[in-house]
Amino acid sequence: MANLLRKKENNTFIIGSPYFIWVVIFIVVPLIMIFYYGLIDRNGNFTLENIAAIAQPVHLKALRLALWLGVIATVICLIIAYPLAYILSQTSINRYGFVVFLFILPMWMNFLLRTLAWQTLLEKTGVINNILVFLRLPPLNIINTPAAIVLGMVYNFLPFMVLPIYNSLLKIDPNIINAARDLGANSVKVLQKIIFPLSLPGVISGITMVFIPALTTFVISNLLGGSKILLIGNVIEEEFTHAGNWHLGSGLSIVLMLFIIVNMIISSIFDKTGEGNFL
Repeated sequence: MANLLRKKENNTFIIGSPYFIWVVIFIVVPLIMIFYYGLIDRNGNFTLENIAAIAQPVHLKALRLALWLGVIATVICLIIAYPLAYILSQTSINRYGFVVFLFILPMWMNFLLRTLAWQTLLEKTGVINNILVFLRLPPLNIINTPAAIVLGMVYNFLPFMVLPIYNSLLKIDPNIINAARDLGANSVKVLQKIIFPLSLPGVISGITMVFIPALTTFVISNLLGGSKILLIGNVIEEEFTHAGNWHLGSGLSIVLMLFIIVNMIISSIFDKTGEGNFL
């Protein structure tokens, strides 16, 4: 019996070893490097100045703007995603498989290409403004503004909000809803007292999956903000790629990781069983 258990453990280790190697190379090692460079100066001495640099006006402004736009994009995604997920959960069209395919299909296209497409649509001589001019309507001056960045966030991250909520709604037992209606609850009460509380794990999971990439993004703000609107992700990216200051970039990344960790802790509190996951 002991030999069988030992053999099973060995097989599990062999099968899982590629995953562990991937995690070590692409997650553990980069995190160690971030903390290493973030906690030392150019002379190799321990310092907290790289982390404290977040208090500088330019960095603090970029962080506040990233938080604000991330919150706006997350709220908009939630407002759009919840009714859509509810409607889809009531359909009988091949249910789960069809809906997952429907929302994952656009994600097969490269993230950069999807964002570049919106740049083409929104620019002053773009497709949308050409149509508006043809219809003798005033053009939209939305490119290179925070509104364009929020639009890009919502478009790219909306599926990450829809799928967890949809998954939670599918798991709700219809008998519970029928029992509530039999006891005299109207549609509003059923939604307020039954459906929304039971789908809360999916909502929290969706908020986490949208807010984190929205907070850390720099590609969307570069393309749709015209590099004129700096988010904290842009500041970090510039420190690594242009200024070559890995120490400051790593210190700011550590601060950003703290926000991500807090967000994930809140998510784990409300979704202890992982019911909000759509995979």
